[in-house]
Amino acid sequence: MLDRLIIGISGASGVQYGVRALELLQALPIETHLIMSKSAELTVHHELDCSVDEIKALADVYHPVRNVGASVASGSFQTRGMLLAPCSIRTLGEITTGVTSSLLTRAADVILKERRRLVLMVRETPLHLGHLRNMVAVTEMGAVVAPPVPAFYAKPDSVDAMVTQSVARALDLFDITLPETHRWTES
Repeated sequence: MLDRLIIGISGASGVQYGVRALELLQALPIETHLIMSKSAELTVHHELDCSVDEIKALADVYHPVRNVGASVASGSFQTRGMLLAPCSIRTLGEITTGVTSSLLTRAADVILKERRRLVLMVRETPLHLGHLRNMVAVTEMGAVVAPPVPAFYAKPDSVDAMVTQSVARALDLFDITLPETHRWTES
């Protein structure tokens, strides 16, 4: 089996998390499959100094969000799993209910039904009870909710360092070890 990982980028603030994941994975023999929501493409213009096409070029394969017939929409397409970075509350809700409206949430649904690893870097604050219940439900379904929380023990000197550490820890959940990862008590 090819070593593959799906990277999903939703429209929540923090698209740089998904972009950084793609950048970090380029040095590894892992085939990346990118899906970006239309909202994510809009968010890129507000948060980053690069184009959507430049982000697409970081992935080995890009799948348009409306292409629900893409390979990643099938359980027979083997992967390590899927990282949703960032994961919006809307995306979380669709995954939790199983009522998917795009390739982004369909691919996540397939990951869950195939009992593969789904990591959701949920980006929202504050949270109301409905958000929390969706997080509990998706966790009970097998996903890992991993909000991007800065690790200050790593003594980050920039926003990029905080983003890198959060993404590296999320990739740890797929057994992907990166030299960029700062670990507690390690220098």
